[in-house]
Amino acid sequence: MDLRSIIVAIIIGLVAGWLASIVVGGGGLVRYIITGLIGAFVGSFLLSALGVNLGIGNPLVSQIITATIGAIVVVLLARLIA
Repeated sequence: MDLRSIIVAIIIGLVAGWLASIVVGGGGLVRYIITGLIGAFVGSFLLSALGVNLGIGNPLVSQIITATIGAIVVVLLARLIA
């Protein structure tokens, strides 16, 4: 991965974590990034396992929505465990 890919992934994680915090609560820049990055992996896995295609033509928006879905799942699971 080059530097541009890493920066884009961090920005997607930041936006996804922020959107997830609006839905389920929480806060903090570092928490947004971590939740969003983990959520990107979880969301991608869940959507592919369920065979869900978002049908969004813009790949950046699709990645943000996928990461947001995953981040929401991660936050809710963390709250269930804690």
